Amino acid sequence: MRAGVVATAHPGVEDLAVQAEELGLHSFWLNDTPMVHGDPFVALGLCAKATSRIRLGIGVTSPALRSAPAAASAFASLNALAPGRIICGVGTGNTARRTLGLRPTTAATMEDFTAALQDLCAGRTIEYREGDRLRTIRFLHTGAHENTADPIEFVVAALGPDAAAVAGRRGTGLISFGLLDPTAWRALHDARRRAAHDTPRDPGSRMDSYVVTALHVLGEDEDPHGAAARDATGHIVLSLLVFAADTAADARAFAERLGPEEREAVRRLLDRRGTTATAPDRHTKLYPNYLGRIAPEDRDLVLPSLMNTLALVGTRDDLRARITTLEQAGIDELLVQPVIDPPAEMAQLAKLLT
Repeated sequence: MRAGVVATAHPGVEDLAVQAEELGLHSFWLNDTPMVHGDPFVALGLCAKATSRIRLGIGVTSPALRSAPAAASAFASLNALAPGRIICGVGTGNTARRTLGLRPTTAATMEDFTAALQDLCAGRTIEYREGDRLRTIRFLHTGAHENTADPIEFVVAALGPDAAAVAGRRGTGLISFGLLDPTAWRALHDARRRAAHDTPRDPGSRMDSYVVTALHVLGEDEDPHGAAARDATGHIVLSLLVFAADTAADARAFAERLGPEEREAVRRLLDRRGTTATAPDRHTKLYPNYLGRIAPEDRDLVLPSLMNTLALVGTRDDLRARITTLEQAGIDELLVQPVIDPPAEMAQLAKLLT
């Protein structure tokens, strides 16, 4: 299986991209969460100039964050810096919107946005609507300004069949966060296949599947749920607890699908952050340091049940066997977000898969 890295945009992140390329990793992604991390397009431009082979992805942007013309210009500009190496991840803005205290957009809006980006980034003309105004638009300057000749890879963020169907109709790949259940991946691929029936595809388009997770290779006699393993995977686990806490007051709340121990962890998280599931400003308390290294006092929230579900922790042999199972379910690339010692963790990832 191929391997890649997910990081947050910050000064110097291009050095991490260079190290990932030197290790032979396949891709390097940056999150698009405007009020939490730096701007991924600015940072990925630096990565594009500093590297020559590794693929560069935005994982993921959303129509609730950027207009189609602005996003297309950003991706086509990156494509001019790193021709044929750019990956455009698109989602409903589930995290990026919730960090603003707002709701994500719909799958239908995401599909329209994806279609507009695909057409604009390929140099085609589209009809662009704002309110009751409909205009025909296209890139007016290409070549030196924007690259619409080399293909951009598109992937749709999906946890369920509706988003997977969007990927099928648009002929794109899939990316999912913390989804390590082979059965769930087979269901996503089935939904994409059904929706893709008789759908024409752009020449050279790719339909690869990516999963974002955390990785910890156990040392000899190391506790699989000890402090080191919890620190390495805590950002992934806490992201789920934050989502559960943020949506706990919604109808058919996600938190209600968790077990008693996980629901108790959600309650403790809300108490520690000094907020409630109904506080209008809860996003200002829940999302600081989102996807960053967890504080030692939060290790107890990193439950073994969630570590086992969302992250990869085990011996080298155990992990290779689990990764093989994921590959058999149709996953093409494993994306790991390192937060403790990124260079060492990237080297560990590269070694594991060679």
